[in-house]
Amino acid sequence: MSNGEHRQERTFPALPPAPGRGFASTWWGHAWLRALEDSALDGEQVRQGRRYARAGAVGAVSVRPGGLTAVVRDRDGTAHRTDVLVQEFTEAQWDRLLGLAAAESGYIAALLDREVPPELAEDAAAAGVELLPGIGDLDPRCDCGEWDHCPHTAALCYQVARLLDQDAFVLLLLRGRGERELVDELEERSTAEASAPQEAAPEGVAAAEVYAAWEATATRPAQPRLPALPDAPGQPPALDTEAEPELDVDAVEFLAQAAAAEAYRLLARALAPGHAERTLPPPPTAAEDAVRLTAEAEDFRVRSRLAAATGRNRAEMELAVLAWGFGGTGALAALEDDWTPDRATLAVARAALAAAWADGASPELRRVRARWTEAGADRQLRLGREGRWWPYRREAGRWIPAGPSAPDPASALTALDPV
Repeated sequence: MSNGEHRQERTFPALPPAPGRGFASTWWGHAWLRALEDSALDGEQVRQGRRYARAGAVGAVSVRPGGLTAVVRDRDGTAHRTDVLVQEFTEAQWDRLLGLAAAESGYIAALLDREVPPELAEDAAAAGVELLPGIGDLDPRCDCGEWDHCPHTAALCYQVARLLDQDAFVLLLLRGRGERELVDELEERSTAEASAPQEAAPEGVAAAEVYAAWEATATRPAQPRLPALPDAPGQPPALDTEAEPELDVDAVEFLAQAAAAEAYRLLARALAPGHAERTLPPPPTAAEDAVRLTAEAEDFRVRSRLAAATGRNRAEMELAVLAWGFGGTGALAALEDDWTPDRATLAVARAALAAAWADGASPELRRVRARWTEAGADRQLRLGREGRWWPYRREAGRWIPAGPSAPDPASALTALDPV
């Protein structure tokens, strides 16, 4: 088929304004926008283009093999002829892509439903055919004079993302083939493949026999080397702050960064010597994890929301964060878990107290449940369920966590002595 025989063009009427919604909901629509946002040198131009598209400044869009065209208007009504060029596939690339699509009935069904199966895109990329554009693949042209993406070409790309969501054949037309001829060729190829004589499948061998033979003779390969710990946690990408107005972008970006930091800590722990012999602590509860997140948050709004979500007021959350810094979940439990030790635990605690001040110069400690308060002083010891002692100091009428835990009461109380 010659190049001229499959030249087509489709014109889509101007889309209405899109306040309060994202420009892409499909994975291929998002991939299209990533190609724009990762390529543009000036992020402000892209953001302005997004505002243009959202306001309905993009006129009818003409889609043809190798390019897009539309008239985009400035806020003052000035019209600009705007084009975005995309590389067409060669005949060899089309042959590979259509061969892959025809070999899987699911691919054909998805395309006919105007969807791009991610598996087809992955198989095509492995065969050297990049179905979705990447960085630098969108070539902007505008009569406003900008040589890089300007607000007009960015607005056109955002609007086309909406068209791609509705109809994946728009992307295929950009790459050089129209819907009708693609459907005809896919049917022709799939029919030919179905009618081709099939070779008889060779008689198989029971998997158990193969495994038994391998088990008897195989030499175990060496374990792969553990990966190196990166220098620092990765940085999650910035979110589109105008795509979904109801989304708290600051909060989501904070959670993404906190997740990256926690993954980094877990990886560091896993790579540390002797990790396999250690007993891992149980994962934190939602309330405990909220304190961990608050300790990492700098934004006041995020900290306030985390406190409210766990039923704590601001002062209570500040105390919880302070405790967390001294010992994580154990320190938080000593702060908030006012428990009563059983007789055996109390006997062990009394023995520890007696041994700590064997010379008889022990402070007068009065116990209420698991808390020992020094008489006439602003010092307190709290016994954790794990058997460790946590120091507390009274300040402004509140008991404040004052340091990490110690295995014996004397060491914990010493941490409260003036330096």
